[in-house]
Amino acid sequence: MSHGYSADKDAVLARLRKVEGQVRGIARMVEDDTYCIDVLTQVSASKRALENVALLLLDDHLDHCVRDAAQRGGTEADEKLAEASAAIARLVRS
Repeated sequence: MSHGYSADKDAVLARLRKVEGQVRGIARMVEDDTYCIDVLTQVSASKRALENVALLLLDDHLDHCVRDAAQRGGTEADEKLAEASAAIARLVRS
């Protein structure tokens, strides 16, 4: 089964690896007793980077899965729209 992000899979994985590296760097900062504000700054940067991955995935989902379902219509379209709405709500609350 192909997902909306399939065409961007390499880019998504590259971004996730970057976030993973940032989080490992934060752990090293804590191990090294780095100043709290500097650690918090890096946490904020990592959070933004992860949010950007989420937005990329959401955009691909809307462009691929939701659009296709909307063109077909019926209950699948309603389900995909509700699913996207719930995902957006989770992102906004986080």
